[in-house]
Amino acid sequence: MTLSVSTGRAVDLRVQPVDEVLDHVERSLQVRLLPETVVRKRRSVGARTDRNTWVRIERRLLDKIPDQGWNGTESAARLEGIAQPKWRGCVVWRDKDGPVMWRADETELLPGAPVGNAIVSEAPKLPDDWWDALNASLDALAAQNTRRVATPDTVTITQALVTESIRGVFSDDFDTTVERWVPAHADLNWANITAPTFSLFDWEDWGNAPLGLDSASLWASSLAVPALPDRVWRERRSDFESREGKVMTLFACSKILGPYAHPEDPRLEPARRMAAQVIEELQAG
Repeated sequence: MTLSVSTGRAVDLRVQPVDEVLDHVERSLQVRLLPETVVRKRRSVGARTDRNTWVRIERRLLDKIPDQGWNGTESAARLEGIAQPKWRGCVVWRDKDGPVMWRADETELLPGAPVGNAIVSEAPKLPDDWWDALNASLDALAAQNTRRVATPDTVTITQALVTESIRGVFSDDFDTTVERWVPAHADLNWANITAPTFSLFDWEDWGNAPLGLDSASLWASSLAVPALPDRVWRERRSDFESREGKVMTLFACSKILGPYAHPEDPRLEPARRMAAQVIEELQAG
């Protein structure tokens, strides 16, 4: 079978035709995707089904699939104590016309809408019990064991990646060594969390990562909104006050302040201020 977006180069599924892909998923999972619910993103497409579930379809180049595979959503189903949609099943296939794999995972529907975009521009109204649920899930995740390694932005996180990312933006007169690695979601932002009922979804990239990666990622996702990053910091204080959490804060800041920084990004100045503070703390030991 030849699918419409089968080239071996990166494509944008928001603009590429995907009808044949959707048809293939429907036949394989024996389900009907509801056309009016289809959500198209750069490298994934999602839709509600006629049996009240959600199907997420992702296209990934072979060189972006690590040795551990890319069954993050499936493998996350065994995690305990975490609020997440129940996984139902999947279909995976290799495209015949290029070095590309497709994967469709079917899960329960989310208990609420995503809080916002990956970077929010206004403060979400979240009650204390929502923050309690966030903390419970993140703490439960960090306490578990896995051989998976996190792949934020589909790139395997390593000590070398952390050091290179930070050194590319900041000075080199402090230590970036990470000693504590724990399971992390690795794509924690406001687009992957629901409210008013808390649930964490999109588990494609989860695995072991430096302590504090998730907290720093959510903090960075909040920087355009006054007071919100402060709330994230207070809720995840133990992460941010750890040495690894400080390194992960710089890692998050390096993504904002790096070579692709947009001059009008409202996160630039708060990221610079926090980076300066964290560097001073790391230099002080």
